[in-house]
Amino acid sequence: MPCISVIVPVYQAEKLLPACVESVKKQTFSDWELLLVDDGCTDASPALCDRYAAQDPRIRALHQPQNAGVSEARNRGLREAAGEYIAFLDADDAFEPQALETMWRLREQTGADSVGCAHRNVTPAGDGGVELLLPAGVYDRQGILDGIVYPLLGERLKAPVFNGFIWRYLFSNEILRDKQIVFEGAYLEDELFLMEYFCNAQRLAVTEEPLYRYFWNPASATHRYMRNFEQVFHRFLERKEAVVKRYELSQARPQWRENTNWAGLLIAVGNEYAPGNQKTLRQRQKTVEALCRQPEMARAIASYLPEGLSTNKRLVAKLIRGRHFFLLTQMYRIKNRL
Repeated sequence: MPCISVIVPVYQAEKLLPACVESVKKQTFSDWELLLVDDGCTDASPALCDRYAAQDPRIRALHQPQNAGVSEARNRGLREAAGEYIAFLDADDAFEPQALETMWRLREQTGADSVGCAHRNVTPAGDGGVELLLPAGVYDRQGILDGIVYPLLGERLKAPVFNGFIWRYLFSNEILRDKQIVFEGAYLEDELFLMEYFCNAQRLAVTEEPLYRYFWNPASATHRYMRNFEQVFHRFLERKEAVVKRYELSQARPQWRENTNWAGLLIAVGNEYAPGNQKTLRQRQKTVEALCRQPEMARAIASYLPEGLSTNKRLVAKLIRGRHFFLLTQMYRIKNRL
């Protein structure tokens, strides 16, 4: 039984996978297994996965015949993982050489059931800074709620927004399996996974050392136009409400729904005016107007004033509240060169 199972969802990653796998093989901590989950790739990724598995008995290649999405790929990894702890790694990112050892030793020293770290953002130009998870220390149950769960629940607007990155942690496999915590969906799935997991964790140790390299890729799923974002967001809201009820979180952030709806609305508006959308500007404007008339969104717009937004989002929110949709469209036309 390995100490740590590292799960990597793989999709069309033949150019990026070698650096990712090498970052695991070069770890100063050797008691790991690496699960490469081929999610129906049609490039050379499946053969690469098999080759790595043949070279190192700690590496396993898992193949899915059809592309089922990142959530199902991670779930497949969770079902197959033999490790006491789980770490996630994206195929276009990398661990620092001491990542697993540092987090494992920190867990041992503190008696924590979970560990988190900072990460380094790397842009295509090679620059970027370090982003902290939380200040270094050991967090008890209340500290975990205040530092992670509540920001994910109802603080999705005020900059800087707490990011729901799952690859900054060591997760207890016992907690994941006992509470049957899994992923669902292709967007915002990380946030719900973290919320539910940390509603069950009791002790979190955090280091400010950047142990993960996150390569910002403008072509990734989070930067492309999503045709079905509205349906994805509604499902996300349903699942979030279920977590809120299960763990009785609403009293801590009574306006979590309005806050979440505003956050979803701002993302939806940006998505609608993304360059990849084939609709005309007029059609996009009508879609945004219809979205703002939906009961949930209309209630949030009328009853909740977003605070702490970045300059651009503050302007978008002001135009939405004033129903200046033509001006909103023209702003995005100029901004995105539509």
